[in-house]
Amino acid sequence: MKVAILSGKGGTGKTTVSTHLASLYPKALYMDLDVEEPNGDLFLKPEWEEEIPVNVSYPVIDNDKCTHCRKCAAFCQFNALIAGAAMTISMKEICHSCGGCALICPTGAITYGERTVGKVMKGTSAYGNPVLTGRMNVGEFTGVPVVKKVQSLAPSEGIEIIDSPPGTACTTVAAIKDCDLAVIVTEPTPFALSDMKMVVEMLHSMSLPMAVVINKSGIGDREVYNYCTQEGLEILGEIPFSMDLARYYAVGEMLDNIPSDVKGEFLKILDSMIRITAEAGVSV
Repeated sequence: MKVAILSGKGGTGKTTVSTHLASLYPKALYMDLDVEEPNGDLFLKPEWEEEIPVNVSYPVIDNDKCTHCRKCAAFCQFNALIAGAAMTISMKEICHSCGGCALICPTGAITYGERTVGKVMKGTSAYGNPVLTGRMNVGEFTGVPVVKKVQSLAPSEGIEIIDSPPGTACTTVAAIKDCDLAVIVTEPTPFALSDMKMVVEMLHSMSLPMAVVINKSGIGDREVYNYCTQEGLEILGEIPFSMDLARYYAVGEMLDNIPSDVKGEFLKILDSMIRITAEAGVSV
């Protein structure tokens, strides 16, 4: 069972929900695929056991062999190659490593080098969960290679709780594309609802089942609830707005200190996730 926890924008409580659900189910793999700003480790406090670099390939041009025919530049859909009259330049930072330019080159002037764009950290959380965390290097234009590397290291069976990137960018699509259920964490505010609508549209286009968790319930208005009713989205649970919870969050505290009714709400969310996926024929 693969469950992706996602949100329309940052700060709605996506990591709060995903880390607490993981801590309640110690056998579950926690995957932090929010590779630009992974912070689940602040709460699950894993003991890191291994660090794996994420490398990608990029074209290296031999300008002595290159005839500057411009076929490679015309082929590249990402403008990663600039072909001039006397030199062809590789823009390795925006290359998508498809390999097409080398195949189309008539003189064999293109080979490939490798560079590191991020890393994956493997460990075990303080609650016993296996943890995989991806982190892209500062300055990289996409985290998709890091997301794919993390996914390649995940076991093929068991429960996966995926802390997805916020929003609807390429990294989010890559992180959730194979999930069995997408859980949208939102807030009862106009801003959160506006961004949530974009996520719902994305999930519909991907034909992924979805449900909702409302964080900071008790503030804002009822528009999020009305929208969920309108779209037929099940609300799995509500986490109340509380200054005490905010204080626990600020120092990385977990279930040990939160009120029992809030812990009960997380258990309800977990049970609902298992129920929905089981009804769809997905084994836990």
